[in-house]
Formats: sequence, C-alpha cells, structure tokens
Amino acid sequence: MKKLISTFAALIITLSIGIFASAQGTTYTVRSGDSMWKIAVRYEVGVSELIKANPGIRNPNLIYPGQKIKIPEAAPLQTFETEVIRLINIERTSRGVPALTTNWQLSRVARYKSQDMIDKNYFAHQSPTYGSPFDMMEAFGLRFSAAGENIAYGQRSAREVVNAWMNSPGHRANILSRAFTQTGVGAAKKANGTLYWTQMFMKPT
Repeated sequence: MKKLISTFAALIITLSIGIFASAQGTTYTVRSGDSMWKIAVRYEVGVSELIKANPGIRNPNLIYPGQKIKIPEAAPLQTFETEVIRLINIERTSRGVPALTTNWQLSRVARYKSQDMIDKNYFAHQSPTYGSPFDMMEAFGLRFSAAGENIAYGQRSAREVVNAWMNSPGHRANILSRAFTQTGVGAAKKANGTLYWTQMFMKPT
C-alpha cells in the first residue's frame, strides 16, 4: 500500500515563538575553540544525537582539545533523501521556479517525523509526539514565514515518491510553490522494509 498527504501554511510571524544514531560514522578529535554545537553543525547532526552517541562525556559543555568524539550516522538513508531533493529541483527549475536549497536541520526534523510515524503507527501530519508540522519545526528551533509538508509511505525509491507527489495536486503545489526557499527530506524504514517519507518546506524569517 502506498499513501501520501500534503499540507501547507503561510504564516506572518511578528513575535519569536518558541532514531538515527545507530551506526557510528567516524571519530572526531576536539580542537581548541570547539563546542558540541560547533561539532554538530560541522557534521550536520543534532546536538542531542551527538550527546547520546557519547555517554562517557559527563558534561557536554566541557570538552577539551584532544578528546575523542564519536560522530553518529544521522542519515542512514541519505542517498535516497538527496536524490528526492535533486529530482524535486529538476521539477521546479524545468518550470522556471527557483531551486530549493537544502537545509540539513529541516532534513533532521523530517527524519524524526518519518520515524515517529513508524514508532507510533500513524500516517498523518498531526503527530501525537510533536503536534503539527509547524509546531514541530518551531520546537526544533526553526523559524519561518511560510512552511509546508509532504508525507508518503510505501514508495520504494526517490523517483517513485517524487512521481507520486507530482501526480497529486496538493503535493505538487507544495513542490512547485514559490513561497518556499528551503527544503529537507527525511526517510525511515519500518522493520518490514516499508519506507516512510517526509519532505518539509519553508521560507526562513
């Protein structure tokens, strides 16, 4: 079975409003001036995943030069995710719409959403864990003036999920919207092999 849903919201924000570390990718040696945040940004992983991968570090705020930090593999399905974005941008640019830039933090949120749908056995934009896609983005520290989300499951490849979205008016509208400038894609695999897909879009404030 294959399913997909899309949602979109354009927001005018006047006030500031408020898993994947399975395989170990590499080991990083701390340098002078480093912090867990700087290392997380360098390797495009969340600070929480970085801390989880290094339980021996008692105080993440106190790291020192020469210390070894394990870097978790945050995106085991990154090849699929990158291909989705490439194909989406072909769809946009072939119609004269500017390509979207990849926001790794948005991809991180999208991965959490895909995994949450598997873990909580649901398929919807409203998450029992995080709320709406917009609430979820804000909870992860993302700020936007416009945002949207496409979800799907059952498609076996990037091409298949992009084709499914492009053949659905709501998803297609999100993909081709000029309101968005950035995107992130997150895929997760269920124990039975079924892939869950989330693509998030936004225009940062």
